[in-house]
Amino acid sequence: MARTNDFETASTIPSGVTIVGPPADDVLTPEALALVARLQRELGPLRRELLAARVQRQARLDAGELPDFLESTRSVREDPKWQVAPVVPDLADRRVEITGPVERKMMINALNSGARVFMADCEDANSPTWENIIQGQRNLRDAVRRTISLETGGKSYKLNDKIATLLLRPRGWHMVERHVLVDGEPVSGGLFDFALHMVHNAKEAVARGSGPYFYLPKMESHLEARLWNDAFLIAQEAVRVPRGTIRATVLIETILAAFEMEEILYELREHSAGLNAGRWDYIFSMIKKFRRRSDMVLPDRSQVTMAVPFMRAYAQLMVKTCHKRGAHAIGGMAAFIPSRKDPEVTRIALEKVAEDKKREAGDGFDGTWVAHPDLVPAAMAQFDAVLGAKPNQIDRKRDDVHVTAKQLLDTTIAGGNVTEAGLHTNVSVGIRYVASWLNGVGAAAIDNLMEDAATAEISRSQVWQWVRQGKFTPEHVREVEREVLADVKKTVGDQGFASGRYEEAAKLFDQVALADDFPEFLTTPAYQLID
Repeated sequence: MARTNDFETASTIPSGVTIVGPPADDVLTPEALALVARLQRELGPLRRELLAARVQRQARLDAGELPDFLESTRSVREDPKWQVAPVVPDLADRRVEITGPVERKMMINALNSGARVFMADCEDANSPTWENIIQGQRNLRDAVRRTISLETGGKSYKLNDKIATLLLRPRGWHMVERHVLVDGEPVSGGLFDFALHMVHNAKEAVARGSGPYFYLPKMESHLEARLWNDAFLIAQEAVRVPRGTIRATVLIETILAAFEMEEILYELREHSAGLNAGRWDYIFSMIKKFRRRSDMVLPDRSQVTMAVPFMRAYAQLMVKTCHKRGAHAIGGMAAFIPSRKDPEVTRIALEKVAEDKKREAGDGFDGTWVAHPDLVPAAMAQFDAVLGAKPNQIDRKRDDVHVTAKQLLDTTIAGGNVTEAGLHTNVSVGIRYVASWLNGVGAAAIDNLMEDAATAEISRSQVWQWVRQGKFTPEHVREVEREVLADVKKTVGDQGFASGRYEEAAKLFDQVALADDFPEFLTTPAYQLID
C-alpha cells in the first residue's frame, strides 16, 4: 500500500484492492483507490468496534437503561472557552438548503434553485446501486467544475451564473460498498464516498474559493464523530490541502447523539460547520432505541410533529448548543411537496412549509431544509423575515433554554393514537418506497410527501413496535400488505406491477417489519437486492 509521499505517483490499482463492479477508470483512479484503501485499513477496525458498541448499547436499552448526558465528558460541556472553527465565507449564509440525490438533472436543478446550499446525497435519498454511486461521483466532479449539463427530453439543463454551495452527504458508518474490497472485505460506504470526492474535487473546490464540505449522517456518539475527524486528517494530508480545509455539518438524527451534541462539535471543532435537525431519522431512532418499552410507543407518524415534547426539546437544545460554540444550527426537512398538477396540494404544501420554517427561524435556527425547488421561496421568506441582511443568528445564544434528559425522552403526545389508518399508511408507504429503492430511486414522491429511507424506516419500525406491543397481529399486517399490493396493481397495471418489483418489496417490508429480531436498518438487507 502506497503511503502519502507516494500518493500521486501510483500508476496501478493498489495492492489488496479488488474491484468487483463494472469498470469505472475515470472515477476509480489509482489515487482514489489508494486513499480508499488507506482509510479502510487505518480506520476500519475502529469503525467495526464502534458498530459493535451500538449493539451493546441497544442491549442495555432493551434491559431498561435510559440515556443521559455523559458524566465522562462533563468538562467539555462546562468549558466556556472552546469554539468551533470560524465560519467560512461561502457557508456563512445557509438560510435555505435544498437536498437531493446525486442524480444529474436533480443536481443541476438544485444548484440553480436559489437555495444557498445544496446537499448532494449518497445516503437516504439515494439508492446505492453501483451505477448511481459511480455516476454520482462523475456528477459531483462536473458540478465542482461547473461543467455539469444534460440534454434530455428535448430540454437542456446547465448551471446558472449563481449557484448554491455544494455539500456531500456520504453514506453512514453502518453501510458498505460491496463492489470494492480491501484485503478481501467490502469497504465502508461512507469512507468510499468521502475519499473519491476528496481526491477528485478538494483541490478544485479550494481553487474556486470554496472547499470540500460534508454532511455526516446517522452517528450515535461523539466517538463516531472522532472517527470522521481522523478520516479528515488523513485525507487532507493525502490530497495535500491544509488541515482544517474540510468543513462538516453533523446530522443529529439519533436520540443518543442528541445527548452528545456538544461533544460531537468538540471532536470536529476544527472542521465543524454545525449541526442539523435530521428529524425523520430522529423519530425513527426514538422508535428503534425504545422499541421494547410499552411506555414509549409513538402514535401514527402524522401525529409526531416538531411541536411534540421530545422533538421540541431536541430542536431548542440544538440551537442553544450550536450558538454557544459559534456553529450553525440548521433546521430539518418538511416532507410536504408541491404538485404542478394540483393547485390545492401546492397550497397546502406551501402553508405547511411556511408554518414549519417560521417556527424554526423564530427558535433561532440559522437555516433550514427543503426537498423541492418550488419550496425555496416559501422557506426563504420566513428566514428573510427574521434574518434580514444578517447571514445567520449565531449571536442569538438562547440562554433562556434549559433542556433536561427527561424532556428529551418525553414521548407524551396529547391526543395521540395508534390507528388502523396509520397502519395502512405505514404499510403502503413502506412497500411503495422499498419498490422505488429497489428500482434505483431513493427519493420518491408518495401521496404528496417526499419519502426517503428515513421516512420509510419510521413506517416499518412503527409496525414492528405496534405488533410487539399488541396493537396489531402479524396476520393483520400481512392482510394489509395484500390489500396494498392489490391497490398498487390496480393503479399501475399488470406490466407496471411486474416491472416495479412490488411483490419483492412487500416481501422485504414483511421481513424488516415483522422479524423476531429487529433489523437495524432496512437498507442493509435491501442492498443485497440491487446491482
